[in-house]
Amino acid sequence: MNTSNKASKDIRAMQNGDKNRRTLIQIVVAVVLIALVAAIALFIVNRNSTSGEASPTMGAGMSSGNQLTPTSLTDTGAIRFGNPDATTVISVVEDFQCPACKNFESVSGSTLQQVADAGNVAVDYRPISILDRFSNGTMYSTRAASASICVAENDRGSWMDWHNAMFAEQPAENGTGLTDDKLVEIAASAGADSPATASCITDGSYTDWVTSQTQSVIGEGINGTPSVRVNGTDISNPTPENILAAAAGN
Repeated sequence: MNTSNKASKDIRAMQNGDKNRRTLIQIVVAVVLIALVAAIALFIVNRNSTSGEASPTMGAGMSSGNQLTPTSLTDTGAIRFGNPDATTVISVVEDFQCPACKNFESVSGSTLQQVADAGNVAVDYRPISILDRFSNGTMYSTRAASASICVAENDRGSWMDWHNAMFAEQPAENGTGLTDDKLVEIAASAGADSPATASCITDGSYTDWVTSQTQSVIGEGINGTPSVRVNGTDISNPTPENILAAAAGN
């Protein structure tokens, strides 16, 4: 074989080999870049889907850094009315998104107020949040419960009027709940109109505490609302008659 022809073939073979290697390298680089872009996109999507950020009017203060603890509640996290030293305690666990709680208050709420005003019995209200799933991501139950603590801490004398107004304005399930601005408006209309209450509501100051309190209540075996107990004993059908009878027997 002619030496020059053989050399030419060898060179062409080397060139073809280099070309194939370059093509392979380009393919590998392209695959790596595509995978990297996909990974970055997935990271961004996951971060946005789990951030829990609410719109400015739907609870802008709902961040994981809220660690305020109420100072005016009982050891069990209750807002107490009536005789603080009473030996008979009626405990009411409610969620402001709960239609059954609204019905309970319409039937038995005035009886609870009368019992508390009589001075021989204490009535404890324990707001929790187990129905956030019914407010399309706006965490209405948690925000409303947090607002209840805001009112109790800053405008205690208006709490019961506020509580009744909240159930009167209860939003439908599977909606967006009430905005923070609306919660402030309800508070103000019920007499809880201090700047401290308004800022507390919009900041979501007690959202973390509400989450912790809810877990504590569930740990006590309470999995639904309303839950009414007299000295720790459940009242399965908390009508006014049954509440009064249970309280009289303690």
